[in-house]
This record gives sequence, C-alpha cells and structure tokens, in this order.
Amino acid sequence: MSNKDNGSVLVSLINVKKWFPVRQGFLDNLLARGEPEFVRAVDGVSIDIARGEVFGLVGESGSGKTTVGRLALRLLKPTEGQVIFDDIDISTHSTEELRVLRSRMQVIFQDPMASLNPRMSVSDAIAHPLQIHYPEKMKEKDQIVYDVLEDVGLVPPHIFQNKYPHQLSGGQRQRVVIARALVTEPELILADEPIAMADVSVRSLLLDLMNRLKDEHNLTYLFITHDLATAKYICDRIGVMYLGKLVEVGTLRAVYSKPLHPYTQALMAAVPIPDPNRRRSQPLPRGEIPSPINPPSGCRFHPRCPIAQAVCAEEDPEMRELEPGHTVACHFAEQFL
Repeated sequence: MSNKDNGSVLVSLINVKKWFPVRQGFLDNLLARGEPEFVRAVDGVSIDIARGEVFGLVGESGSGKTTVGRLALRLLKPTEGQVIFDDIDISTHSTEELRVLRSRMQVIFQDPMASLNPRMSVSDAIAHPLQIHYPEKMKEKDQIVYDVLEDVGLVPPHIFQNKYPHQLSGGQRQRVVIARALVTEPELILADEPIAMADVSVRSLLLDLMNRLKDEHNLTYLFITHDLATAKYICDRIGVMYLGKLVEVGTLRAVYSKPLHPYTQALMAAVPIPDPNRRRSQPLPRGEIPSPINPPSGCRFHPRCPIAQAVCAEEDPEMRELEPGHTVACHFAEQFL
C-alpha cells in the first residue's frame, strides 16, 4: 500500500473520451456513405479522485458511468485523453505494463453470482488474485483467506471456506466479492452498483461494511450508482453524469442541499420520500434520454430542460466553479445560487 497522505490525488481523468464504433451488417457497410458512426459513451470527462475519499458517479442508465469507471482502471483504452494513476500516465500502457499495477486497483461487481466462478470454492475464488499477482504468498493462502473472510464478516471463516457460490445467500456472495477485492491490498476500488443485487434488508449492512473497510485499509472508492439515496449514505463527493458528460460535481452536502443543474434537481426530486403528505413539486424531465450516437447540439440536456433558452441549443456549456469545490455545466446555473 502507498504511504502517501490522504488528500493527494490518486486518480485523474483528463478530458477522457470513449467512442465505440457502431457495428453494421455487411450490406450497411457496403452501402455506407459519409462518416462512420460512433456511440459517444464518454465524451470529455475530467475527474480528480483524492486518496481516501469516496467519489460517487450518479445518473440515469446509459449516461456513461460504468464506462468512466472502466477507463479509470484502464480496463478500456480511452479514445482521447489521459488517465493518471498515482502520477503514472496509464493511458497508453501495454498489457504487461498494466499487469504490474493491477494489484493496486480492484473491482466490486454488481452481480456476485455472475462474477464468481460457480466451480470455484470461496477459498479458491478469494485466493485467485494472489495466485496471479503474488504467487509467492500462496503458501500462506489458507491464513490469508481466513483473515479476509473474518474482515468482511463471514464468521466463523472455516464454515465458508469450502462452500460454493450457490450455497451462499446474496449478501454472503457479495461479501465474498468484497473479500476477493481486498486480498491484494489495493488502493483503488471500483464499486459498480455494489448493492443493487442485494436484498433491501442487507444493503445498509454492506454499505456499513464498505465504510469500515475503507477506513481500516485506507481505500479509495469510485462508487457508481443510479440510486441517489445510496450515494448520500457513503459518498464524500458526487459527480452527476448525463449522456457521456459531467454536468455537476461537488461535495455531498453542496450537491444535495443546493443542486445547481436542472438535471440534478430532477434526479433529487425523483428520490422517494417516506411521507405520504409530501408531493413532488419539481417536474421530471420530459421525454427520453437521447441517443449517444447522435447527441443533441449545445447542452445535451436542453431538449428536456425546463429552463432551456436558444443559447442552450447552440453552445455547449463549460464546467464552471460557482462555489468553492462546486462546479456545474449550465448557462443559467446562477439563478439557483
């Protein structure tokens, strides 16, 4: 583990883009005219993630959150831009060069049943990253697995070591996935909808576990979710994404108490409130999220925005800092200050 101070930047994405070519059939390719088409999954995103913080990415499905997470770990190569991990530009690293860094970054996937090999026991699944990155530690495998199972609350560990994924509950399987991510002592963990598949009754327990492990192991999380209530529970800062772009970034308190972008305001208004006497006052965005193949000109949210004006269809707003640490990409955000 790095012994650098918390607060220094661990990961930076600098104007990162990821465009996927649209696959067409033989006849479509044969008759194609003009420029090829691309899905603009991520289209110019810049983020700094400090050591020891939980940075949350929120937004509707299809906004590009997961693609940003995969770019941050260089699971995907950016079309443009830079990805800096611990002062190392990994944007153009080869597979072998990245292999050296892989032990320092891990993933907690959304569906533990899909991400665990059904033919591997819990012990083998957790030890597999050790076998890849630290084969010399395999002689201590049993003790390492025992300790990490205890760490994630699967106690007594000897009961779980020889079980298989189908013999565990959903919450237990997700704890195994978390244990597997911890075993290489990483610095950065990409948590991609880590509690979405868990029962409601155990979601808060898993979030409490992740918070405790973050403090005990000096972890940094890139936490991806569509659930703003979950983000409010665990995140230090929030980035709101819409159609491949960041529209607002700020501390948890700033974004939740004073959202400055109309899209963020709509997302906040859509969060259920456990009070039958409260009624939604903020209208939901009209229409559907546009296609990332042919995104709208100017501000990408303008076709659905209640305060859009002519300039919004013509000029793409830049991210501006309207309050310390609180940035927004909206031409008319000042009216919400």
